[in-house]
Amino acid sequence: MRHGHHIGGGETRSRQRAPLLLHFGSSRGHHGRMREVAKSNDPVRLSFLTVLLRDAGIETVLLDHHASVMDGSIGAIPRRLMVADADYSRARRVLQEAGESER
Repeated sequence: MRHGHHIGGGETRSRQRAPLLLHFGSSRGHHGRMREVAKSNDPVRLSFLTVLLRDAGIETVLLDHHASVMDGSIGAIPRRLMVADADYSRARRVLQEAGESER
């Protein structure tokens, strides 16, 4: 029995990268663009920033964690802390007020 699927068969992909779209938890229930609020090799700092933003009601997503693990966790690939575009200004303000603006 033949199926209509095959790998690599004639599909062309756009060379242009689509904007990063992620779905936040059902409490937010929206899709949106993500923006970076911090980048660091320090997992303790990233954890602190995540909790700081969560306490302010801002959901975060940590990107590049698995890439960092693949490099042996030597810190060659910084992890990025992302927030929804709609929360970006407020997140930056929360971080600045806590003395945690990007160094």
